[in-house]
Amino acid sequence: MLIDEPIFKLLKQAINKDGWLELPAFGNSMFPYIQADDKCRFSYCHPSELKKGDVVLVQLKTGQLIAHRLVKKQIINYQHVFILKGDTNLGFDKPVQEGQILGKLVGVKKQHIHLSQEHLIVRLWGGMILTFPVLSGILRKYLNRKLKLQFK
Repeated sequence: MLIDEPIFKLLKQAINKDGWLELPAFGNSMFPYIQADDKCRFSYCHPSELKKGDVVLVQLKTGQLIAHRLVKKQIINYQHVFILKGDTNLGFDKPVQEGQILGKLVGVKKQHIHLSQEHLIVRLWGGMILTFPVLSGILRKYLNRKLKLQFK
């Protein structure tokens, strides 16, 4: 989802005021945890509170709004940056600065279930994705094959 700076500021104000923000999911970079049309709830979180494995909502320099998993925090050129990655992406996103962060994922509403970020299965999945990067490649191949079959 592409958003401009005024919309980003409005979303930031909303999450700071209400403590949370709920948005529909697009794309498949966090498959199978987050799928298109799932409702994702993000809460306000100071960037210093984020930890490895959290799913973070950020605005990229391109204006794209994404939610990807935090892989690590680093200091580059004396600035704190965050390295994120989609669960099905083979590479990392470009480093994100604190000002680009809107919040962290606290829950996903699917058609018939609600998954909290604290749910055991969700925590296990995040740990597996971070520990076994080969899973991202397997998921990406699966999605590519699935998309190819849809367009035949």
